[in-house]
Amino acid sequence: MSINAHGTESDALQAYGTALLRKTTRYVILFTMNIIEPRVLKGFRDFPPSAEIERKSLMEKIEASFRSFGFAPIDTPALEYADILLGKGGGETEKQVYRFTDNGGRDVALRFDLTVPFARFVAGHRAELTLPFKRYHIAKVWRGENTQRGRYREFTQCDVDIVGSNSAASDFEILLVIHDTLKAIGAGGVTIRLNHRGLFNRFLARLGVLDASADILRLVDKLAKIGRDAVAERLSAIAGDKAERILQFIEVTGSFEDVLERLTGLSGGTSPESERLALLRAFMLQHAGGIAASCVLDPSVTRGLDYYTGVVYETFLNDMPDIGSVCSGGRYDNLASLYSKENISGVGTSIGLDRLIAALEALGALERQSSYARVAVACVQETDAGAYQAIARRFRDAGLACEVFFTEEKLAKQYMAAEKKGVRWLIIPSASHPLEEKLALRNLAARETSEALSLEEALSRVQAALEA
Repeated sequence: MSINAHGTESDALQAYGTALLRKTTRYVILFTMNIIEPRVLKGFRDFPPSAEIERKSLMEKIEASFRSFGFAPIDTPALEYADILLGKGGGETEKQVYRFTDNGGRDVALRFDLTVPFARFVAGHRAELTLPFKRYHIAKVWRGENTQRGRYREFTQCDVDIVGSNSAASDFEILLVIHDTLKAIGAGGVTIRLNHRGLFNRFLARLGVLDASADILRLVDKLAKIGRDAVAERLSAIAGDKAERILQFIEVTGSFEDVLERLTGLSGGTSPESERLALLRAFMLQHAGGIAASCVLDPSVTRGLDYYTGVVYETFLNDMPDIGSVCSGGRYDNLASLYSKENISGVGTSIGLDRLIAALEALGALERQSSYARVAVACVQETDAGAYQAIARRFRDAGLACEVFFTEEKLAKQYMAAEKKGVRWLIIPSASHPLEEKLALRNLAARETSEALSLEEALSRVQAALEA
């Protein structure tokens, strides 16, 4: 126990005893009253209005960007048969899945991502789909992994996928979706690191360790997390004296063109995989719009899940790279074949909403509010609630969220309540004839009140301020 310089050991012991007593008393009271303590599982969270409005706002912007590319929404169950989810999860995925036997004796599990359920969806609804099929899905997933900043056990993914096309053009469109969506939500500069797992496998085949490719790819995927020395040690156990050559391959750096030339040589010469990367680069340079400058060819990017077979992506915020990838994905040409004899190519990406929010909060790029309404109607007297709702309806009809205060309180107290909610303007109706007489408009941010305005004048002022 540390002792404050301005106190004594006796004071510290007394303070500790008081705190312990309070805590004990709290549990005794809860037990005596037969009240269950309100608590949440580790890695799970409640979202109060200020946080949920923030999340919904981001999801709406992400969804709008996805739709602008022609992606259509779908939904799938949170709970699936375990063999559906784990058929190709691979590696550590099975250890992280929330899996149990339900009351009907079925082996079930909560989805750990949105890609595997999508593959099952495609196989089950193939007759209804026109290929290529472009879908987006924004929903919660669950993984029983260690928690850290921006990483939880229940979290939201924002996925886009294209199935039924094996073209480089579909790979490129996913790159554009990543770039344009993060730009639309104000994430600032981003770096999209990409690679081709097939090119890496060609290199491993030349070394004679292709049979261990799944373990090697998962290990390389941990490079940023556990460091070079740890990866080197574990690689040696798998690939022996070839571990250093693998590390040299994934550490190639330089311009996109220089790295591609070096990797092509190390993997045995020109191949369909190296040509795919070269074509993607050509598309970037054709498109302009900042995509070419944002993309880096990085051979250390492998993605940990076994179902990826081609181009893979990981995206980092330039102003906060330490938080890790906020958007990742790639091509998975054989995933749907787990559930269907038809081999359907697919490529997609997923934005980790919670990690993205953690990064944007750290950068001060988010403004929290506890109400969607930027306009509110004060309650001058409770008997006029119908008139206040009529005033609010005029704002709502104009497309502006507007809430009505219910309780007759001092205006100063209503000002404070409105500011706390994030409301910017407060309408103060007439006390005698609220629908017939002039009203006052309080600009809460500027601490200014405009008197004797008609309802239409007040609406015009608010609209003009929002458009400015």
